[in-house]
Amino acid sequence: MLCRALPVCCVLLAGCQSVQTTQPGVVGVSRQQSMLVSSSAVNSSAEKAYRQVMTDAARKGQLDRDPQQLARIRAIASRLIPHTGAFRSDAPGWKWEVNVITSKDVNAWCMPGGKIAFYTGILDRLQLTDDEAAAVMGHEIAHALREHGRERASQKMAQGIAIGVIGAAAGISGVAQDLSQTILDLTFNLPNSRTDETEADRIGVELAARSGYDPRAAAGLWEKMQKLGGGGTPQFLSTHPSHGTRIQDLRTYADKVLPLYEAARPKR
Repeated sequence: MLCRALPVCCVLLAGCQSVQTTQPGVVGVSRQQSMLVSSSAVNSSAEKAYRQVMTDAARKGQLDRDPQQLARIRAIASRLIPHTGAFRSDAPGWKWEVNVITSKDVNAWCMPGGKIAFYTGILDRLQLTDDEAAAVMGHEIAHALREHGRERASQKMAQGIAIGVIGAAAGISGVAQDLSQTILDLTFNLPNSRTDETEADRIGVELAARSGYDPRAAAGLWEKMQKLGGGGTPQFLSTHPSHGTRIQDLRTYADKVLPLYEAARPKR
């Protein structure tokens, strides 16, 4: 059985590609990533997963309950999305969706392909300014631009292949699963890596700055998170790197993109 599984494993792993998902931008994010899953497969599964979450929220009466709050978040997105083209030319044309879910959870996320959700908990409990909300959204959009979900799904699939080969009896069928459940797991249950978080922080501040939002608000957001305490740090801003290290890095890169903000911010 093991001998029969190995050729299939080799074929799947041969499909692994090393890609550069984004342009480096002013912040200089340029890490090569290894992908075993196609972008189209992940985006299609993310759309299915997003629809599942929105349908569940609507059934519970939690979806887009406050028109004014929804309009505010969508207005911020409408300023950020066009500037995603600075990192990848295809991104402005993604099938973007933005919704607000009524929940006490301090959370926000962007699934692959531009499927965004904000929770009222993060807006209300942190009393986010527009600049701070843009910092949150820019960070989450950066994960999608860098295809961190696709990268992590590829890693999970590679692990599944290895387990399948070692177990032999299960063959390779265990990895040929619907990716939508994997996307849900990655969105809600599994924290991002230190590398992913740092990349999203840096691209996020540049995206905010290009859109006319003050990039220095990202550090202020983290300071609010520290004051929230009591386990209030949301998954979208995982606990690593440490608060102090992260705030300093955000300040450094906010200063680097400040000229972009000065050029883009609305003149009053």
